[in-house]
Amino acid sequence: MAAILVVDDDQGMRDYLEIMLSREGYDVSTAPGGKEALTLCKRRAFDLVITDLKMAGMDGVDLLKALKEVTPETMTILITGYASGETALAAMKEGAYDYLEKNFEPDDLKTLIKDALNKKGVSEEDAQFMKDVKSSVSFGKMTGKSPGMLKVYALIKKMADTVANVLILGESGTGKELVARAIHENSSRKDGPFVPINCGGIPENLLESELFGYMKGSFTGAYADKAGLFEVAHKGTIFLDEIGELSPFLQVKILRAVQDKTFRRVGGARDISVDVRIISATNRNLEERVKSGDFREDLFYRLNVIPVEVPPLRERKEDIPLLVDYFIEKYSREYKKEVKKISPYALSLLTQYPFPGNVRELENIIERSVALETTNIILPENLEMAATGGTAFPLDGDVELPEEGIDLNEKVARFERELIRKALQKTGGSKTKAAKLLMVSLDSLRYRLDKLGMMEKE
Repeated sequence: MAAILVVDDDQGMRDYLEIMLSREGYDVSTAPGGKEALTLCKRRAFDLVITDLKMAGMDGVDLLKALKEVTPETMTILITGYASGETALAAMKEGAYDYLEKNFEPDDLKTLIKDALNKKGVSEEDAQFMKDVKSSVSFGKMTGKSPGMLKVYALIKKMADTVANVLILGESGTGKELVARAIHENSSRKDGPFVPINCGGIPENLLESELFGYMKGSFTGAYADKAGLFEVAHKGTIFLDEIGELSPFLQVKILRAVQDKTFRRVGGARDISVDVRIISATNRNLEERVKSGDFREDLFYRLNVIPVEVPPLRERKEDIPLLVDYFIEKYSREYKKEVKKISPYALSLLTQYPFPGNVRELENIIERSVALETTNIILPENLEMAATGGTAFPLDGDVELPEEGIDLNEKVARFERELIRKALQKTGGSKTKAAKLLMVSLDSLRYRLDKLGMMEKE
């Protein structure tokens, strides 16, 4: 049975919450103020403290700060008046789990309590477990504990030390190069070079010389002999990213290098032999390109000895919190910021976002948020959800821009109005529930309703 302490200088509110929560099966205690609550917390442990924000003497924020010193594992929910939204948000930055306004609906409070207690249970019961399995949720520079990623880790361990060619399949931004590096670093070639090249990012006339090198005088600007990346990768691994973008001419050249491990420099007459492992990657369906005649069948089967499929981020939602924590720590250190965590609402918004740009897009979002954040917590309003052209909410069809242009403010307002209308319709007109559905505070929703001229309708 969870122990809850209700703190409020209003006797009626204390009695109301005590009766309601006792009926829900909680062990409920009450206190008329912050000082009395702190005394009780020093005598016994409470799982959750529900406190009024504005109280005489020690207010809710002061109590929260004191509780962090006395009993840091206790979760805190704030009850605030309409005009105290900004103060409540500030309290969240100090470590409060969440807040509700005084005109809250009982079901909203019950849901919030369950969420807070579930989170506390995870943090206490699973803390040691998470510490023990920390190494198993990361492999190389990859992070994830989803079944799809654990399958990738297991496959890497099995085949890393073989000489077989590997084809990594996955959407753009899923981390295919990280998989290639992990294969290299877990092989007997780990002390040799790892040489990546993006086959789709270099013009064909330059790509051949980049891959195979050139001889002095073979073309304008070739003032000296130059070794290609296949030579640089000798005794190591070469990673051919976006292999599906190769032209038919270069596919022939690559086939020989893959098949015989020999090639000639541009303008050269001598065969050069190398000892390299070839790992390639693509976000294209190579089998379809083989059928259409755009990709050589013999090259495909040479490259695809061991296929590794990297799942898109939308299919590994359970990895998002781990990745978010990793990127917050990374960019807080890089930008010398004190950002420590992300708010529950902001994380919930991220877990519902489809991430067309996958992990690369998530990293971009968190980097921007950390760089621009002025507090120690990332809030929903500081997330930019269009890092690679996606949107936080799906648009119906492609957006056409007429020659005469469009009124952006009007179009955005219409889209915002429609989302709010649907949220209110879905929640039976409850602003509190609609705000939660839209991942904004109740104050923010009220502001938007007033701004859009919808307040009188609701």
